[in-house]
Amino acid sequence: MRETPRPQGTAGGSGTEPPQPRPGRALAHTTGASGSGSPHRSDGRPPHTPRGARHTGPGGRPGTTPPVPGRPALLSLLAAALFAVITWQVVAHGPLARLDGRASRSLAGRGPEPLTELLADLGNMQVALPVLAVAMAYAVWRGRRAQALYAGLAMALVPALVVPLKLLVDRVGPLTSETGYYPSGHTATALVAYCGAALLVHRRLLPVAILLTVATGVGLVLRGYHWPLDVVASVCLCLCAAPLPMVRRSG
Repeated sequence: MRETPRPQGTAGGSGTEPPQPRPGRALAHTTGASGSGSPHRSDGRPPHTPRGARHTGPGGRPGTTPPVPGRPALLSLLAAALFAVITWQVVAHGPLARLDGRASRSLAGRGPEPLTELLADLGNMQVALPVLAVAMAYAVWRGRRAQALYAGLAMALVPALVVPLKLLVDRVGPLTSETGYYPSGHTATALVAYCGAALLVHRRLLPVAILLTVATGVGLVLRGYHWPLDVVASVCLCLCAAPLPMVRRSG
């Protein structure tokens, strides 16, 4: 007599019948369901764990950290601190100001006069402002009106910041008894105009703009129009008042 094999049962005693689909199984991966990977619970309320309560970032990644201060903010803080130290030394006639005086007396009058005069003139409004105006017009033509407006406002801030400081510090010039030489307005004009124009047109021109700004400061010191600290303080003032890296990259 042939024996028929008995069906092997499971631990729960079920038979050989194929597993039947359970009701509600298709909802297991819907948004808000348990085990679906969504940071919300099945009842619609957010979970109590910190990981689940975090919002997704711009790229859809959960737990994106908030933005932190970048290089422009750090550069502005360092420039502000250095400007405060230089101003304090100039007003108090400290060791740094005395060293600045010796350096200026040894540098003033050096170099070919036509060349140093030309370099100093790069900071004149008549030279620097048309360069920035052309770059602003180009930016507006490319549809970047906000960046052009920012550059124009930065240039407008130059006299608004420099002139009161000149009157307040009232520093005597290197080769004259007249006062009002700290900080250097020509250096600030060159930095904002040339670097602003470079950022509006293309960032690859930024090294050229920096070179023109440095050349302006060198010309001012060699011609005896400004003390070296006047030039350095002007650069620091521009960096902490209107950080140029905030201008967006050109298209």
